[in-house]
Amino acid sequence: MPLSKKLTAEFLGTLWLVFGGCGSAVLATAYPSLGIGFAGVALAFGLTVLTGAYALGHISGGHFNPAVSIGLWAGKRFPAKELLPYIVAQVLGAIAAAGILYIIASGKAGFSAASGFAANGFENTPGSPGSYSALAAFVAEVVTTFFFLVVILGSTSKLAPSGFAPLAIGFCLTLIHLITIPVTNTSVNPARSTGPAIFVAIAGGSWAISKLWLFWVAPILGALLAGFFFSWMADETPAVADKAETEEKESD
Repeated sequence: MPLSKKLTAEFLGTLWLVFGGCGSAVLATAYPSLGIGFAGVALAFGLTVLTGAYALGHISGGHFNPAVSIGLWAGKRFPAKELLPYIVAQVLGAIAAAGILYIIASGKAGFSAASGFAANGFENTPGSPGSYSALAAFVAEVVTTFFFLVVILGSTSKLAPSGFAPLAIGFCLTLIHLITIPVTNTSVNPARSTGPAIFVAIAGGSWAISKLWLFWVAPILGALLAGFFFSWMADETPAVADKAETEEKESD
């Protein structure tokens, strides 16, 4: 598959993830009295990854997340030469999604992106509904990204049942959001964090950019740990082949 097509798929997939997930948070979380709440936002993020992976995964692998690309590289599943182009495409997709969402959200009187716009944060900022500390946010993002990559690496293994990986990955992302929305609004994705933060800053909210470093460092650290750990732990040799080889040696 040409790299240009892979990058287009990553751009579109990340755009869909950020637009669907952050859009549900900005537009539908508490809409007047029948909002979808945290659970609805968590499900929305999971559904965007699930649908995006089925639609575009066969083209680019369906990363839609710089941390995922880096974790797959660490797990020996992705070439280093494509890392930077993938990350650029993902960040551009997230920014485009945030721009589209900003245009839509601005159509409501009194809207201000500075008050949140689904950006990630910690301490006493709109990006942390529970006003959690930097340490709590860092640990939450490292641990949840670690397990996100373990699920991705495991469900996409050649030993795993084929065709079900997007379901496992989508449900995992939903679970992660159910756990960490009160802590950081849930990132586990540096691109997802960057898009909304830029528009919060444009609207006069400097807090989102000042907190953005954590949502690059923590997810990437968690992804690297998962990639190196999983490549050490998992045996990628097909079990059927192992059995046949063993029987052949025994017969000799």
